[in-house]
Amino acid sequence: MPPKSESRWDGDTPVLDQGELEISIDNTLAPKAPGNNLIKDEPISYLYLSFSSNLPSPPTAQEVGLHENEQLPPCPDMRPYTSPLTWALARKNILLALSCVATFLTAYTAGAYSPPSSLMAKDLGTSHLAALVGITTFCMGFAIAPMALAPISEILGRYPVFVLAGVVYLIFQAVCPLMTNLAGMLVARFLVGVGGSVFSSIIGGVIADLWDKEERNTPMALFSGAVLAGTGAGPLVAAVFVNDMSNPTQAWKWAFWHQVILDGAILIAIIFFFRETRASVLLTRKAKKLNQWYEQLESMGAYGVWVTDAEEETSAESSSSTIKTLQADPAQVEYNSGREQEPQRRLRRVRWVVQADEQRASLAKMVSTSVKRPFYLLFTEPVVFCFSIWAAFSWGVLYLSFAVVPYLYAGNLDMSSRVYTAMMASAVVATIVGILQENLMKHPQWRKQEEGDKPQSGSKFWAFMRKNFPVEAPESRLYFACITSLFLPAGLFGAFLGPSNTSQYAQAIGIGFATWGIYSVYLATFNYLADTYHIYASSALAAQSFCRNVLGGSFPLITGLMFDNLGLKNAGCVLGGIAGGLSLIPWVLVFFGETIRSRSKFAIIAAQEKT
Repeated sequence: MPPKSESRWDGDTPVLDQGELEISIDNTLAPKAPGNNLIKDEPISYLYLSFSSNLPSPPTAQEVGLHENEQLPPCPDMRPYTSPLTWALARKNILLALSCVATFLTAYTAGAYSPPSSLMAKDLGTSHLAALVGITTFCMGFAIAPMALAPISEILGRYPVFVLAGVVYLIFQAVCPLMTNLAGMLVARFLVGVGGSVFSSIIGGVIADLWDKEERNTPMALFSGAVLAGTGAGPLVAAVFVNDMSNPTQAWKWAFWHQVILDGAILIAIIFFFRETRASVLLTRKAKKLNQWYEQLESMGAYGVWVTDAEEETSAESSSSTIKTLQADPAQVEYNSGREQEPQRRLRRVRWVVQADEQRASLAKMVSTSVKRPFYLLFTEPVVFCFSIWAAFSWGVLYLSFAVVPYLYAGNLDMSSRVYTAMMASAVVATIVGILQENLMKHPQWRKQEEGDKPQSGSKFWAFMRKNFPVEAPESRLYFACITSLFLPAGLFGAFLGPSNTSQYAQAIGIGFATWGIYSVYLATFNYLADTYHIYASSALAAQSFCRNVLGGSFPLITGLMFDNLGLKNAGCVLGGIAGGLSLIPWVLVFFGETIRSRSKFAIIAAQEKT
């Protein structure tokens, strides 16, 4: 941090958020003038760096007075430090593919535990119900760890957190088949959840790093589809091991070992092909690289770089964090307005800093906020509370399927595979439909007409849609979810209330449609909370993620008790009825969302920050 006595201004011109009219200054290099050479005792000016900052030119070797055979160190390559939003689409897609595969495998891990759990229980000397607690501890790790890992990823970057968490995930995945007692298995599963949680919670941040809001739905749809597809693929493959291997012990152990191989492969791919996407981290690295270069220049006598001769506007409140702006000299502007003359330049000793680094709180403070704020939003914001309950119940139904399929079809690989295949197929279909729905919302007749657009038709239908269901409102994220989320209660009713002579197919089809509904809930929750709460979106999403994983982890434990005590049809009625009631949430928000948001303190602040 620079001392208070040193001068400071913003490195971006123009700066429009300071309440002053700024004047952009040409960055043309002026010829050397007498007296421009600086000495090492000159004060250093600290400039804020952004991706759009124009980098001042250093003096030449001749201007410094070096011998003919001496050269100043060249400017380092700045290409690795460009804004992730401007990266090539192919590069973004590689990172998205790695993220989706990693997400698929963590969801795969969650589901693959259930089919071999009864065999595992015998070898560990415990009950089947106790062995299923491994799903609960996995979900607890998934719920708790992101509250610390998410803020760490904002400071250190996505890449190191991904790699370190991936190592923890891989190591304890390999520990699970080596366990000889239940306590060790439950602890290992918790740590597997801790390591795997980043490939679910932080992927949303990676997508936000790479795509603007308007382009974000398709990557989010693919990410959500990977989650649902993994939950179906995991138990399907694990069931094959359980049914096809003659040795029960080797069957449940290989249900883990094959995951170790897959997880090791994706970890290696992440190490070699993933790149840092956090913008502030890239800027910090760029500033460090430039400052090191300036120090190398000064070590050879080249003190300072060429900047425009301007006066520094200082703030009345002088502090190390006060923004100083670079203002043009009014006299110089008036002089130049009467005749053509290039702005004068002079050498200044400068160093770059990143504004986000100065404004960021300490890691302890960030972790504290990351833990406290989600629960504050959960209990004070009705929107966050309702979406958290809706998403949590949906996730509970998803995890219930891990236990209900072995409960209904113990030892019947053919029937259980139908259900898991239906879950995977519905995830694929839901992803495709989700992308098509987003494209429909970009229809020029639906969007508000802007200058330069083609004239809109006089269709009464599109006029009605523009007036009553505008695509510019945050509630637009819920229009299609109002319909597709109904697949959740409809699928549950169809799976458990169908005629007995068709139950073998009805349950697979019903759970498949329920999975489609769960997908809709998941995608709508993420998009709506992100659009409504903006700067508080991570806290709002953390609240629903915590509820989702805690309730999801508890459902497999109550599956057997619920179906034993209530029976198949009654249990299906209870689940379908709750799902049907919660499906009213998006409808309420579509019609009353603007009113509800107008009474939300956090939503109002977030909207003001956005504008």
